[in-house]
Amino acid sequence: MGSTAMNTPLKLGLFGLGLVAVFAASFGAGHLARPAASSTAPAGADHSGSAHGGATAPAGVPAEVPGGLQIVQDGYRLQPLTTALPTGSTGALRFSVLGPDGRPVTAYTPTHDKDLHLIVVRRDLTGFQHVHPTLGPDGVWETDLRVPAAGQYRLFADFQPAGRDQPLTLGADLPAAGDYQPRPLPPVARAATVDGYTVTLDGDLVPGTSSQLTLTVAKDGAPVTDLQPYLAAYGHLVALRDGDLAYLHVHPDGEPGDGRTAAGPRIVFHAEVPSAGAYRLFLDFQHGGVVRTAAFTAVAGPATAPAAPAPAPSPSHAHSGGH
Repeated sequence: MGSTAMNTPLKLGLFGLGLVAVFAASFGAGHLARPAASSTAPAGADHSGSAHGGATAPAGVPAEVPGGLQIVQDGYRLQPLTTALPTGSTGALRFSVLGPDGRPVTAYTPTHDKDLHLIVVRRDLTGFQHVHPTLGPDGVWETDLRVPAAGQYRLFADFQPAGRDQPLTLGADLPAAGDYQPRPLPPVARAATVDGYTVTLDGDLVPGTSSQLTLTVAKDGAPVTDLQPYLAAYGHLVALRDGDLAYLHVHPDGEPGDGRTAAGPRIVFHAEVPSAGAYRLFLDFQHGGVVRTAAFTAVAGPATAPAAPAPAPSPSHAHSGGH
């Protein structure tokens, strides 16, 4: 009895310490798991190197989450209303964007001639589509869509709600039923062909800094100098990171009619990728009244950094000659 009575306070004390440790660990985990601050980049009102989802934070500030990795950001939610994508025939894809009040958003600020840009791509980075749904009065977006093969697809909604000073990119997954046969990432290449056009890529991606990429369009070996404006630009470039499909939407220098931007053959972009690794680049351009997409695989290497200074000799090395 005496031994039990003496051990009871000790057991209670240890139990209390355990609770404190659990709560401390939970508090720390909550801070670690907390989403990073949202982007403070200005809205992409012009095409001078604007990008969605690719900025990096200054030293000492938590890095922001790249675009498209979240289904909810700043109170806005991408809400798919379609549960699966069709592969054999065209079907309706429907979704809403819910605002911080929980109701569908019905007012948007156009970016690049459209209220919303929708990117659809399979998780292995095949089957890329860039479409523009129609908004109903009830806040439901709808477009006809068919994906080329079974698998898990990622939807990216790129938009700017009215009254908000910057755009958002939200992402969600939808399946397409059937036998999924994933494809390996195509090898790195400097040229891509589509419908008789050849597009060449000059420049390299460097993580954490702005990288200039120049894409040159030719047809049957001749430079194309009469590209047509598409969504207020001569080209649109989307970069998706292999693995998690982090999204980067970049627009070229200049715009049609500004008196300095030629209609090809070169389209110059400034892209900033969030990390090293492989990326899939998709260039949309219009010529002859048809929009075409050229795709590349590119690798972002380690960011350059100044060489570390040579370490000073230790005292033991400095006096070793005296022994």
